[in-house]
Amino acid sequence: MSGWIDTHSHLDAPEFDIDRQAVIQRARQAGVALQVVPAVMPSTFDTARQAAHACEGAYALGTHPLYVARVGAEQAAAALEAALAQHAHDPRLVAVGEIGLDGFVPELQTPEAWAEQVRCYEGQLAVAARLGWPVILHVRRSADPLLKALRALKAQGRPVPGGIAHAFNGSRQQAEAFIDLGFKLGFGGAMTFDRALQIRRLAVELPDTALVLETDAPDIPPHWLYRTAAERAQGLSSRNEPAELPRIAQTLAELRGWTPAHTQRITRDNAVAALPRLAALIGGA
Repeated sequence: MSGWIDTHSHLDAPEFDIDRQAVIQRARQAGVALQVVPAVMPSTFDTARQAAHACEGAYALGTHPLYVARVGAEQAAAALEAALAQHAHDPRLVAVGEIGLDGFVPELQTPEAWAEQVRCYEGQLAVAARLGWPVILHVRRSADPLLKALRALKAQGRPVPGGIAHAFNGSRQQAEAFIDLGFKLGFGGAMTFDRALQIRRLAVELPDTALVLETDAPDIPPHWLYRTAAERAQGLSSRNEPAELPRIAQTLAELRGWTPAHTQRITRDNAVAALPRLAALIGGA
C-alpha cells in the first residue's frame, strides 16, 4: 500500500458525523493511505475503533487531558487497561493515546486540576509501559513535565517504547529530549503558517528520522483553511480534513528541499518506526 500516513486524525469527531464516508473517500483520492484515529476518553473508544475500521486505518486508546475531569485519573487508567486487553488482538489498535498534559487551557491550570491531569497521564503512561504500547502524546505547553514522567519510568527500568509527540511546538532542546526517548514529532497545519517560525525552524533542523505528518482533523487547519472569528461567525468553515495532508506535506518538502516522493517515504518510515503495528497495515510498502 503506497500513500501518505496521517498519524493523527480525529475521524470519529462529531464534526464528521454528517459526511464521514465522504471525508474518507476524499482522503483516499488525495493519496492518504492510512489514518491513525486517537480516542479522547473511554466513551469514544468504540467510535475511534469504528472510524479506524471504516477508513481501513488504525486507532489508539486513551484519555485526553481535556477530558480528565469527566473521567477521573484512576478510572482512565482502569478503562485503558481493560480496553487494551479486550482489543489487543485487533491489528488496527496501534498505540495508547491521546494522553498527555495541557498547560494552555486556563481551567486546567489550578493546582487541583493540574494534579489530576498529572495523575491521569502518569497512570496511563504506566499502563503503556507495563504492557509495551507506544504512546501518542498531547504536548501543549507541557513538554517538560511530560518528559519528566517518561524519564522516571526509564530510570525505573520500565521505559515506554516510544511513540509520537503530537503537534509539537516546543524548543529544540525539548525536541531532542523526546527523540532521545524514542519519539517522533508530529508536524501538521501549524507548519504551513509563515509566522510559525519555531515550528518551521524545527521542521528544517531536526533529523529527518524524527518527523511524522498529521492533520489533527478537524482541528489545527492549515493556513488555506484558517478563518478568523468574524469569518466563522459568517458561517465559513475552518474544518480540517485528512485530505489536506498531501498539501501540508508539500510545505515540509519545500522547507527541507525534498521531493514529494522522498517526503512520503521518510515520513511513512518514521510513522512505522514510532507505531510498529502500522507495518502490517501498510504491507511493508
